Amino acid sequence: MNDLGSLSNALSIEELIGGVEDLPSLPDVVMELLGSIEQEDSDIAVLAKKVASDPALMAKTLRLANSSAYGLQVKATTIQQAMTFLGFQTMRQLITAAALTGCFPAGRCPGFNDRAFWRHSIATAACARVLARRVRFNPDYAFTAGLLHGIGRLVLVSRFPERYQAVLSLRDKRDCELAEAERALLGIDHVDAGVALAEHWHFSDTMRQAIAFYRMPEAPGAGFLATIVHVASAVVHALDLAGNPDELVPRVSAVAWTALGMSEEAWLQAFHETELQVEEMAAILMA
Repeated sequence: MNDLGSLSNALSIEELIGGVEDLPSLPDVVMELLGSIEQEDSDIAVLAKKVASDPALMAKTLRLANSSAYGLQVKATTIQQAMTFLGFQTMRQLITAAALTGCFPAGRCPGFNDRAFWRHSIATAACARVLARRVRFNPDYAFTAGLLHGIGRLVLVSRFPERYQAVLSLRDKRDCELAEAERALLGIDHVDAGVALAEHWHFSDTMRQAIAFYRMPEAPGAGFLATIVHVASAVVHALDLAGNPDELVPRVSAVAWTALGMSEEAWLQAFHETELQVEEMAAILMA
């Protein structure tokens, strides 16, 4: 690691968490949803009313609900209607996606491509949802975990833009993965930062675990959701859906790939489905 950089200025998790207060806060309704992802008993009418009190969040959520990815036969014009058509779990992840993609400031670190970051996250979410449906795993958990998997990068960029600029320069100079450059210069990586944010924002254990283990899905106790997100992120890199040619395609865990147990034909269909959905989803969420 020494040839990648110095650890003399290593960040501690305490330092990171201390500054999480400076990060944007999510709407209360989204905080509620992220903390209770395993609960099914929320009152749809109450949730619909809360979302409706935030017109921008409501408009974005409805655009997503009416997108071709969700295949509604009748256009939903209210949150309550969309919930009736799509179900509570699906609406939970759409509301979360609509809120998350608009809450971090862009342009803090000149070398960091905010649009490519969000395109990768949205594409990973779409791909994770496609894969989950094929392996009969909860597609809504998969979508949300795919969207959140790299959120720690935004924490590092927002909190330490100058230092992250140095990370990007080191990555380019050494032609290594970003996480390797992050650890070399900061002493932690975006996974550590993502887990810290997940604690601060009271994400459910399910989401925290997926963020913590998506880079090493074969680790004991990582869970199947981390496997899905790991593979989805690698697929998105390989298909270059983020439009970021500088990024190395990370190594794919053979254990994770095999665990999904999909045929070659199923993989090709999954790639195609993901590509079809990404443009429309990105256009809505990044508007």
